[in-house]
Amino acid sequence: EFCSSLAGIMLLEVVLVLGTLLIYFLFSKKKEETLPFKDGWWGRGQKPVTQEDTSVRPFKVETTEEELSDLFRRLDQARFTEPLENSCFHYGTNSVHLRKVVSYWKNQFNWKKQVEVLNKYPQFKTKIQGIDIHFVHVKPPRLPEGQAAKPLLMVHGWPGSFYEFYKIIPLLTDPASHGLGDEHVFEVICPSIPGYGFSEAPHKKGFNSVSAASVFYELMLRLGFNEFYTQGGDWGWLICTNLAQIAPNHVKGLHLNMASVSKLGLTHLLSVLLGRYFPGLFGFQEEDVRRMFPFLKKGLYRILSESGYAHIQATKPDTVGCGLNDSPVGLAAYILEKFSSWTDMEFQNLEDGGLERKFSLDDLLTNVMIYWVSGCIVSSMRFYKENLQKGIGTQKHEKLTVQVPTGIASFPNEILHTPQAWAKKKYTNIVSFHFMPRGGHFAAFEEPELLAKDILQFVGKVEKEQLWKKK
Repeated sequence: EFCSSLAGIMLLEVVLVLGTLLIYFLFSKKKEETLPFKDGWWGRGQKPVTQEDTSVRPFKVETTEEELSDLFRRLDQARFTEPLENSCFHYGTNSVHLRKVVSYWKNQFNWKKQVEVLNKYPQFKTKIQGIDIHFVHVKPPRLPEGQAAKPLLMVHGWPGSFYEFYKIIPLLTDPASHGLGDEHVFEVICPSIPGYGFSEAPHKKGFNSVSAASVFYELMLRLGFNEFYTQGGDWGWLICTNLAQIAPNHVKGLHLNMASVSKLGLTHLLSVLLGRYFPGLFGFQEEDVRRMFPFLKKGLYRILSESGYAHIQATKPDTVGCGLNDSPVGLAAYILEKFSSWTDMEFQNLEDGGLERKFSLDDLLTNVMIYWVSGCIVSSMRFYKENLQKGIGTQKHEKLTVQVPTGIASFPNEILHTPQAWAKKKYTNIVSFHFMPRGGHFAAFEEPELLAKDILQFVGKVEKEQLWKKK
């Protein structure tokens, strides 16, 4: 009798637990759908009691003779280490090639001319949550009869900048002139992440991707955009993802050229072990298999060989930052290495890192100069610590799905490939997923036309089917 009553109690407990779980899942789903907006104060000292100045001020990149002479002095005094024979870019930036880059920087690169290039699009600053936010804002030169421009927020990553979008902007604001039709015309807003480029760095600890998403959401509302599209790769992927989680009713569509999934389960593990042999079982396509396997080489080993910088920046960014902020040559070596291997891992086999196969030295050095003149390398690196120091998979945003219509452009040379089968567990409303024919991590910079076409077809789908209204 004792046994049967004990069994009864245990059964009751099991029923209660299951019931509780069922109620939790039924009711928590609704509550968990959005991410709370993060209303921070990132300025110096105490938050003032007065209202924040919400004015939007025009901004121009300017440079002084002092800045330039200081730069040239440092370039002249650079110390180089002889590279190992035949090491190419396998040990990082090859200093034989770096000498050539520095020589070009000193003798041919014209920063004043590049400042004019930077200033060809209207730029602004406005104070949000205590810090100055810099952004480029380009309106279409012309609009077809009866058509409105669609606002598009484009967010860069590290070690890039707002300049990455300079070649794609005209393709989106004036697609007709570039043979891309006039069905969808955009008004493009490219902010600098706080602590990057000409956006003020946060003065307090804790400024992470959700903080950045909250700041950019406030920026879009301040500019009068209640509904808008977002696009991003690298950190821009995460910031735009968080923005879609914070304001799903305001983000009409989310377009990504990188989609990483941090919450991995048993099916992911099994698909890594068996996906090569039973791709259909895990929803893999042929191209997924080609890009992912052998997983030891294209997954695990690649993560280990390419993530050293992230480990440093997620733990002690200020230490290594001291050297980079003090030496333009060190800064260039650190940044250019990423533009080599993240564009194509095979470029490590070349003595010049393949840097000029996809980019011009003028474009590469302009990006480096944005970091140099603004002195932002340390604050840009801190973003890793703010996002990663609590551990991967621990943040609320990592546990939430994204319901906003999502388009993914999957470039073949992206460091790590995320198959659609994985992505759709996070992004529950993928309306377009395309394997791009070529290109790597810095998609907008490297393959602006391919990316523009993918954004246009994605927005076309969302608009045609009015997908964002289907809640």
